[in-house]
Amino acid sequence: MGTLARVLAPLAALVLLAATPTPAAAATGSDVTYTVQTLHFAVVVGPGGATHCDIVGDLYTPSDASRTHRVPAILTTNGFGGSKDDQAGLARYFGSQDYAVLSYSGLGFGGSGCKITLDDPDWDGQAARQLVGFLGGEDGIAYADAAHTQPVAGLSYVVHDPIDHAGRHDTYDPRVGMIGGSYGGEVQVAAASVDPRIDALIPLITWNDLSYSLTPNNTGLTTGVTSATPGVTKLTWPLLFFFEGAVLDSAEGFRYDPSRVIGCPNFTDQICPGLAASGTLGYPTTGLLALLRHASVSTYLSQIRIPVLLAQGENDTLFNLNEAAATYQALAAQGTPVKMIWQSWGHSGLTPAPGELDLTSPDPATQYEAARVVSWFGQYLKDGPADPYPAFSYFRDWVNYTGIATPAYGSASSYPVGAPRTFYLSGNDALVTDRAGIQPGTQSFVTPPAGFPTSASGIDAFSANIPPDKNLPGTYAAWTSAPLASDMNVVGQPTLDVRVQAPTAVQSGKLGPAGQLVLFAKVYDVAPDGSESLVHNLIAPVRIADPGNPIHITLPAIVHRFAAGHAVRIMLAGGDLNYRAGLVSAPVTLTTGSPGQALNLPVTTG
Repeated sequence: MGTLARVLAPLAALVLLAATPTPAAAATGSDVTYTVQTLHFAVVVGPGGATHCDIVGDLYTPSDASRTHRVPAILTTNGFGGSKDDQAGLARYFGSQDYAVLSYSGLGFGGSGCKITLDDPDWDGQAARQLVGFLGGEDGIAYADAAHTQPVAGLSYVVHDPIDHAGRHDTYDPRVGMIGGSYGGEVQVAAASVDPRIDALIPLITWNDLSYSLTPNNTGLTTGVTSATPGVTKLTWPLLFFFEGAVLDSAEGFRYDPSRVIGCPNFTDQICPGLAASGTLGYPTTGLLALLRHASVSTYLSQIRIPVLLAQGENDTLFNLNEAAATYQALAAQGTPVKMIWQSWGHSGLTPAPGELDLTSPDPATQYEAARVVSWFGQYLKDGPADPYPAFSYFRDWVNYTGIATPAYGSASSYPVGAPRTFYLSGNDALVTDRAGIQPGTQSFVTPPAGFPTSASGIDAFSANIPPDKNLPGTYAAWTSAPLASDMNVVGQPTLDVRVQAPTAVQSGKLGPAGQLVLFAKVYDVAPDGSESLVHNLIAPVRIADPGNPIHITLPAIVHRFAAGHAVRIMLAGGDLNYRAGLVSAPVTLTTGSPGQALNLPVTTG
């Protein structure tokens, strides 16, 4: 397993249920025994199918599977930096439950050839499509050796569907679902966009628009999380990915495919210059934007018509909850069956809550998320009972419970939930809930030159326990509410409406993104002793195309209880350690006194 996969253990699949595969003829205490066989797959990918790649995978076969006792199939792959081994525990469980499971290493990872293409449908999607064909009985794809000289026949024991989801008959159409996390989550949607034979998806902690994930802009949104204005470059997450993919995985994979080190090491050639330019400029180039969006759910979501169970992490500074919300709302709007879970863990907090899931062995009787996965696949792959769970579920860390985490999950029949509670920006530093109490006031600060960071928080890509966020005086404006009289539960996306005066930024912004004003919106929970905590360490960068107009900011969604006696604080800062801020220093003034400038929080009763 690569370094990044070790650091971010849950990324590869639902639970990354074991670190290494254990080829075994039987699973202790299971309903069905199974065998494991390592195979190599010859796939053709890329434009015109001109690129040949070898994929390595482990096939888990229930011992009772046969032509007369056919079983459904599950296809799963790794998170970034991982391999087929990461899904061994998941595969063992479902193998013991009468599913055929193929766990494979994605292109560029874990013994598979070719380069990393960011889960692009033309590459990773097409590769998965051919593995689906093998599961459906197609020959000429699987081999017992990496040289592809010992052919292995397509499977004859997987349930077949008479027609695919495009209404067509295909000889090799298996009943198959996909599951995986992060990089292994996005590939499912990429595969389903090019293969209507796939029947159900469970993408976990993954992206909607990769340009938002790596270069977010939380204002000027046109749809979902996609902005009309180029965003603000994240620094630490892309650096970690590049080091893992280009250095560690490239060196490890050289023996499998020497071509991976040619040009842009282990990445397609367009990625290296795009990332380098983005890190230097502080915003994505046109070419990088096109590349990232081509490899994003948001681009081909209209092609997804099969049931999707989304799960996203409340502790995740890489792919925040807004990404799952965007995917959920778009799928629901087009009539695609979809449900969404907001779980406690994510890229920035790796340990699930007790009874949420077990990282070594799934058990639907004692683990909430394991039960959700089993139920989803049971309905759509085994024609079992209808999934009884609500359309939207969210983990509440303020709920005490023992055993399975079900009591900690709130639920609703749809998303969004709650009602907005408005806090108006008032005076020099206050948030008030009564429009009549709004007072005029002014705050001013200066954004730093050359993207200099003005916060002293930790590096979010390397630590789940980030130190308290501290900002340099004179580089931010903030407003704080009075202590709350009662608990306030927030579930969803806060929004902030402000007006700024930045005359020099108006002029420099005419030069394009390099001269535009960049700010960072943050929500804090302020304890009675005055200490503040940045809620889930989430930040909303904004690149403002026209500072003369009102600015509407959609902050990352949160699930958080502001306890009685605590206060809410909203901040606009000029820099952040984990982002490349604006390149041009600019004085910024915010004048309050009108009800149009406000923080809105989605508040629920449960």
